[in-house]
Amino acid sequence: MPWNATSRGEVFVIDDDARTREALSNGLQENGYDVISFADGAALLSYARTRTPACVFIEVDAADRSGLEVLKKLRSENCLAPIFVTSANGGIPLAVDAIRSGAFDFIVKPVRISEVVDRLEEASGAYSERTSPDNVSRQSLYIPGCAPLTAREREVLARLVIGETNKEIARYLGLSARTVEGYRAGIMRKVGARTAAELLRRVFGQSRHQERHP
Repeated sequence: MPWNATSRGEVFVIDDDARTREALSNGLQENGYDVISFADGAALLSYARTRTPACVFIEVDAADRSGLEVLKKLRSENCLAPIFVTSANGGIPLAVDAIRSGAFDFIVKPVRISEVVDRLEEASGAYSERTSPDNVSRQSLYIPGCAPLTAREREVLARLVIGETNKEIARYLGLSARTVEGYRAGIMRKVGARTAAELLRRVFGQSRHQERHP
């Protein structure tokens, strides 16, 4: 879609799923954004060197993680736009990889445009650089503004942020997967996170704050 003077900005999209591309294109255009779809990562990277998008949507799935390489390349080239990873795979490990690689958020398909627009608005006002994963183990897992986590909740959260699944955490801590799911739900309530990606973003963001203010 050609750029116009009243546009709220360009949104770059890479997604092999025609339904997702159509949903993003129609929904975001209705909300004032110009949407540009790219056939592959190379085309997007080339265009991003000449223009700064309002945000970027990159598809990643369990079988083909090439989208994460595009994400990392955008970050290495100092792309300042928030980047969203979309995937039909809602697993915690993939969400962790996406956030660690520099994604602002991780959206599980099928995408809901009202939710996407809300997250895009949040991103435009609150975007910040992700922390290095090397620093996660050194942070206290204290998140200002939320109710204190119990010792067990901190243990569960520490395993979540290194990408373990509920079953893996359950085996490590000697608990049932259902019990771990209960702890995870409690952590998200206390933190005020609606999604696993939002929870990870809060944790990684706090780690960055501790780096700057030891």
